[in-house]
Amino acid sequence: MSEEGRSLAVIEYKGYTGVFEYDEEYEFFAGHVVDTLDGINFEGRSVAELKESMRCAIDDYLEFCKETGREPSKPYSGRILVRVDPEVHRRLATKASGQRMSMNAYIAARLGEISV
Repeated sequence: MSEEGRSLAVIEYKGYTGVFEYDEEYEFFAGHVVDTLDGINFEGRSVAELKESMRCAIDDYLEFCKETGREPSKPYSGRILVRVDPEVHRRLATKASGQRMSMNAYIAARLGEISV
């Protein structure tokens, strides 16, 4: 797709997030699911076609996993490794201790407050 006449958007289905773009020149939507390590792609010429394509792709993926006895791929384990400056580390430890929380619990609580 050309860089001009393109916009990015997000849709969700069954807890999976699809990122897609629309190419005005070709009047075509194309996207992929970002919540899995497996490739799930979808496309359409209208919003309705795009949504239906994503629903079918995810349903097919989940059915395939069920039929093969495989757990659907979900790359987000809930663990994030973050490297910070030692002074930031010290301040986080101090704040967590002051709240009678582990540093992990303190950081998780602060991240949970962020509206993305």
